[in-house]
Amino acid sequence: MLFWPWHYEQPLDEGLQLTRVTLATIAEKTGLSKFAVSRALSGKSGVSEETRRLVQSVAADLGYLRPVPDSTSNVLGIVFHDTDLVNSELQVLVQSGFQSEAARRGYQARMLWAHLPDEVEAFARTCAGVSMVGPHLKESKYRVKELGIPLSLNGWIDPLERFDMVHGTDHESGAAVANYLIGLGHRRIVYVQGSANYRGRIERLYGLREVVEQHPDVELRQLTFDSEKMFMSCLSELLDDGFHPTAFFCAHDGLALTAMSELMGMGYKIPHDATVIGFGDFSAATQITPNLTTVKTQGQEIGVGLARILDDRIHQRINPGVPVRLMLCSHLVERQSSGPAPAHARRPKAPLGA
Repeated sequence: MLFWPWHYEQPLDEGLQLTRVTLATIAEKTGLSKFAVSRALSGKSGVSEETRRLVQSVAADLGYLRPVPDSTSNVLGIVFHDTDLVNSELQVLVQSGFQSEAARRGYQARMLWAHLPDEVEAFARTCAGVSMVGPHLKESKYRVKELGIPLSLNGWIDPLERFDMVHGTDHESGAAVANYLIGLGHRRIVYVQGSANYRGRIERLYGLREVVEQHPDVELRQLTFDSEKMFMSCLSELLDDGFHPTAFFCAHDGLALTAMSELMGMGYKIPHDATVIGFGDFSAATQITPNLTTVKTQGQEIGVGLARILDDRIHQRINPGVPVRLMLCSHLVERQSSGPAPAHARRPKAPLGA
């Protein structure tokens, strides 16, 4: 069923004559064509910013709410990038939050795992609003935007790009971990980045480095590696260079498990000889001994936020000319893998690779 707003065409003392507000109503009030009004309200190109602001202002004064087609009016969709396997556990949490919030607001929730623009666009056409999670192509995002339906993202975009986005506090998290480690007395810190292709990992590094640079006595090194060059090989290069770290901040819990396993294999005691911190607070964080200190991402709340923005856009509770950024604060979960810096940095019990 469509929900139509109404306004009074006559003063109350002349009786209640209710009139449906349509694109034609707005076109008559503004002196524009229905085509121009439609493009202005949907955020599409082809009209000036001045015209867009005029149409939005008149629409708001009349109490106009953009109707959605009957076949899609109660469906919110979410598209997960199907090759983003690193974040699969996070995606489960996002999905759960999205589904529960959609249901709470009276919608059906539909899911799709895909990344090809044609697949994403075809799915979006069946929904009243769509969320996209992961490193989707710019083409996919703009194809959905051109449909004129609400779109919310959990993924990285260009600076000031006009999309609604829900995300965590990657930069702040890196800074918080730096403060935590420095407070424990650590002065030789390694950022275990793994692949350098993930924007969130880069933001965490920026936050970490921002704090470290304020402490001249603290030294920070990066470990970037892939299937060709693994953690042990990179760490060996650092040790050969005379850098003996006491703390490892890992850009993902999976990397932290690798670091802990390799370090303990070299004879390190965690956290007596080295502190290891992860990111994500996924299930494995409490399945390893010692339990992993990590930064918890708010996956469930990210899903809730994505659905809320879609509903607010559908009912025009948000200024249509202003994209929003919803930031959900992570927090540090302190467990047994972190502790004070040792008085003397431990050397490996044997040369690496021996």
